Amino acid sequence: MRDAEKTIGLLIDKQKVAFMGSVDSDGFPNMKAMLAPRKREGIRVFYFTTNTSSMRVAQYRQNDKACIYFCDKRFFRGVMLKGTMEVLTDTEHKAMIWQDGDTMYYPGGAEDPDYCVLKFTATCGRYYHNFSSEDFNIDNYETKI
Repeated sequence: MRDAEKTIGLLIDKQKVAFMGSVDSDGFPNMKAMLAPRKREGIRVFYFTTNTSSMRVAQYRQNDKACIYFCDKRFFRGVMLKGTMEVLTDTEHKAMIWQDGDTMYYPGGAEDPDYCVLKFTATCGRYYHNFSSEDFNIDNYETKI
């Protein structure tokens, strides 16, 4: 792949849904569909919103290993990124990705205690296209904000 950040970034930006993986207390993988990330920094850092009271938040607090997957079903290609997930509850990060209309889910606004940010930091990935897969290390690519 000539320019992983550009190729994968374009694939990600066109998706409305992301799939997020976590590990439960029994060590089994759990997968969930989420709305696309609110913000990304290159192909290394991604920010999502969720409920602080959710099962996923509890799992990430216990075990921060995570993956996210983006699928372009039209061209049958996708990318899985592996890394860690942080649960952020500080005002700065919550305000950074807050959007109009979020009060539908978080009536208390950006200060709502049941609103938090999930910050995913990738370490490596696997890109699937043209009936083949390719592993890559995120450290090989500069993060452009």
